[in-house]
Amino acid sequence: MLILWMRKFCVVTFILISFAGFFSAAVVSGTEQPANHDCIKCHKITNEEAASLLGDTLPDIKIIECRPIQVKGLWELTFEAKGQKAIAYVDFSKKYLFSGSLLDIKTKANLTQERFAEINKVDASKIPLEDALVMGEKDAKYRLIVFTDPDCPYCEKLHQEMKKVIEKRKDIAFLIKMFPLPFHKGADVKAKAIVCEKSIALLEDAFAKKPLPAPKCETKVIEENIKLAETLGIRGTPTIILPNGSISPGYKDANAIIDLIEKQSTN
Repeated sequence: MLILWMRKFCVVTFILISFAGFFSAAVVSGTEQPANHDCIKCHKITNEEAASLLGDTLPDIKIIECRPIQVKGLWELTFEAKGQKAIAYVDFSKKYLFSGSLLDIKTKANLTQERFAEINKVDASKIPLEDALVMGEKDAKYRLIVFTDPDCPYCEKLHQEMKKVIEKRKDIAFLIKMFPLPFHKGADVKAKAIVCEKSIALLEDAFAKKPLPAPKCETKVIEENIKLAETLGIRGTPTIILPNGSISPGYKDANAIIDLIEKQSTN
């Protein structure tokens, strides 16, 4: 998997990346450059060069974009391999390749995650929602789609935070699509039972490890949701899709979810 491949790179902390960027930008042929020196005038990287840097490990890679970032001395490489989009960083010397999250210490923003959401946007209007469980007002201004698994502990934690969100904000609602992961044995049967009755209560019973009744209908919704998730590049749960199509994987607390909505509204 691409995620496993990415972990093979040396994971470097933000502090180390910052130093690498500083020295790459400040030292050219042994000479220090002025603080306002425009490094981009001296350093270039093409899509072909980027592909060659990654190509030994990932054949058939497609480079989407190479661009300088906030950290001087580093290029951001966005690319696609095996149907997944991802991000890596390379220094101006083109000798060192980094993966992992780039953090803004002052704002606490995860710049890599924000960029990942941007390059993986989907058309949320084309996601079928007839099978979705609704939390909040169905006609709320902001409707977030959530892919969840009845046997996923982080999905349960997110579920509790979603409750807090709709208590604070009546203009936000969640549309929950059941996406049982293949390594959760029996989760598909639970998901089917939940979908058949469109029951938030049954989902919460599953989260609480209570036994669920057998599915009361015949449906292919679960199989369709699994195929849809694969098409969208969703590999895990929980995953949130914002109204603008940005994909935000993983657990988030209520305030973080509201912040995602606020950022989307101002962009």
